This record gives sequence, structure tokens and C-alpha cells, in this order.
Amino acid sequence: MKSVTKSVTVRALGKRARIARVIVAVAFAGLFTAACGDSSGPRTVATVTIAPTTATLAPGGTQQFTTVITDNEGNVLTGNTPIWSVAAGGGTITQTGLFTAGTVAGTYTNTVVVRCSGVSATATVIVTAGPLATITVTPDPVTLAINTTQLFTAVGRDASGNIITPFAPTWSVTAGGGTVPVGATGPTVTFTAGGATGTFANTVRATSGTIFDASTVIVTSPAAPIVNLGAASSFGILAGSTVTCAGAPGTVNADVGISPGTAITGFPPCVVTGTQHLADAVAAQAQVDLTAAYNTLANLPCGTVVGTANIGGTTRAAGVYCSPSSILVTGDLTLDGGGDANAVFVFQAGSTVTSAGSVILINGAQARNVYWQVGSSATLGGGPATWRGNILALTTITLNNNVTLIGRALARNGAVTMGTGNTITLP
Repeated sequence: MKSVTKSVTVRALGKRARIARVIVAVAFAGLFTAACGDSSGPRTVATVTIAPTTATLAPGGTQQFTTVITDNEGNVLTGNTPIWSVAAGGGTITQTGLFTAGTVAGTYTNTVVVRCSGVSATATVIVTAGPLATITVTPDPVTLAINTTQLFTAVGRDASGNIITPFAPTWSVTAGGGTVPVGATGPTVTFTAGGATGTFANTVRATSGTIFDASTVIVTSPAAPIVNLGAASSFGILAGSTVTCAGAPGTVNADVGISPGTAITGFPPCVVTGTQHLADAVAAQAQVDLTAAYNTLANLPCGTVVGTANIGGTTRAAGVYCSPSSILVTGDLTLDGGGDANAVFVFQAGSTVTSAGSVILINGAQARNVYWQVGSSATLGGGPATWRGNILALTTITLNNNVTLIGRALARNGAVTMGTGNTITLP
């Protein structure tokens, strides 16, 4: 009876030993084939890498991403099932790592994510624009006075609406109305209206391969000015007391006049391409007409009060802007004609206009339609700078060094003073 009991016990112990050996073997193998999420044991997931780290794809393109997972001793773990996801857009990914790009172009940084046991790696996807599908030319339509210019812009897009860069179509004029430079290419072109009025449908054309777009141009005769400068219109400078030029280079591409004063200094070496009228009948009549124009501008109803705040760095539509005291322009002031070559801009300053920047004209705005009515003195600085418009000042006008004026410097009672490097050209 005792021997039978002993035999059964031995057999039971042997079975338990075999089961224990199997459990140990399975556990040991599991260290190298641990599923993601299992971080037990000495060989846990330590690193996860991804390849490639950056992929560039067209819309709808695909990229197979792969991953390598290692333990804390550098052993590659196989048999894992990592989790794939998209964190920052740009497309979709399967759980096998196959990424499909979306339709919106852009750089999607660290968007592809692969994770295993709390450890992750990322990759960046760049979705590029697809083939050119459309071209858009702006502005369209645009109204220009004869012999004036307009900048046109062409934008190319793929079938998903993504903007293609760089983009350099060929420009042409197909229905008359003006000209563009021969052989012009690039995203923009300057169109010069001709001398004939009319509507020129779809005439400014941008073409790339078989794809094109065109803008309509309406050429009109110049509108009558908002004020009549009369005899003052031929003067680049008109002063009440004196005209001074600090020294060459300095050029006035128009007439220069003084009334009732007679003093003019610095000419030469500074240059006047027109005629000097010093206290003569022409200058006297110009001052009369200047006074009438000044009063007309001063009495226009104010559309927008700008106060004394700096209007440099802003864009303004056509209209009448006013300040009860000073107007400050530090930085560039952009005047937007809105496609109308006859758009008028009037700035009324109760006392001074002071600048340290340029006046930029866009979308058909013309310097001849810009007026600065100044209650005392105007000072233009910030050179090199280009100021545009007609300055009608009660007292003095000063152009600091290296300022170009496309317009007129018309002072009723005081002096007009030029620095060095000034050029004045009628608008």
C-alpha cells in the first residue's frame, strides 16, 4: 500500500515539473514577441522608430511606413502589433502603416504616429499641389483711364484648389485696349492702357500650356478733377515767399513759381525743366487758382475721421479723410482705387502733415487724384521714399533728402524747401 502511494506522488511531481518548464519557455519567448501594451518583464519596449521620417506626396498619393521596435537591451522585438494614427491631418493611415495623402497641400509636421507600449515615433508628410487645373487673373474687370497702368496677377491652382508655386504663365493681350511687355512671364504683369476708349473683353491673358484665364479692361477718358487747379496745374512748385534747393541732385520736372515773393536759391545746381515764374502775372494767377482749390478741398464733407493716429501701414479706399489737427504717416500708406482709375482720395489736415514713408497706389489709383489739404505745413521725410499726390498747404512745404514727389508742392503763403536728392514730377 505504501509503494503505490509513493509511485503516484512521483508521477504527480513529474507532471508539475513538465508544466513549469513549459510555462518558463513560453514566458521567455514572450520577452521577444511581447504584444504592444505588455510592459512586464525585464525586456520591455524601449524604442520605436519609423521610416521614412519625411514623405512628400501628391494629393491621393500613398506611402508605406514601417516601424522597428526594440527592448531595453537593444533586441528587436518581433510579432508586435503597433497602433498607427494621424495626429495633424494631411491624410489617412491604415493599421498596416499605409498612408494616403489628402487633397489639401501643406506640410503636416509629425502627423504620422506609431505607438507601442506607450512609446511612439512620428513622421512628417508634405502634400504638394497636383497638376495645374485652373488659372485666375485679377483684378477682373478693371477700369483704367487712357495711357494709365495696372498690375495684374495670375494664380494657378490644382484640381483641389491648392495654389501652385512657383507659377510663371506667359502674358499676352488678345483683344486690344493696351499692351504688356513682349514675352512677359511670371505671376504678375504691368498692363498699359492705350489711347482708345472702350470695353476690351478678356484681353489681358495668362497662359500655361493649354490652360488660361483673362481679364476684361474698360478704358475711359480721364474724369474731370475734383478741383480745378487752373493756372497752378503746370507747377511742380508754387510758393508764396521763397523756393530753396539745398543742392544737387535735385530736379523739378515742371514749372516753378513764386508770388508775391521773388527769392529762389539753389537753381542751379538744381534743375528746373519747365519755366520759372517769379512774381509775374502767371505766378499771381496760379496763387489765385491755388487758393480757390484749397478752399474747395477744405470744405468737402469728411467721410472718415483719422485723428492724429499714424495712418502709415494702412490701406485706404477712395474717400475724404480728415484730422482736426495733424496727420502722421510713418511707414507706407497704400491707397486702393478698387479698379477705378478715377477714384479720388482727399486728406484734410487742420495743421500739419508729417511723413516718414511712401504713398503706394494699387488697383487703378492715380497720383493725380490724390490731394493733401494742409492747414499749415507739410514735411515729407523717411527717404528714400516716394510721395504721391498734390500737396496744397497754407504755409510751407519741406522735402527732406531723397524724397521723390509724384505730384505738386503748392504753398499759398510760405516757402517750399527741397533737400538733396529730390525729384518732383507732375502726376
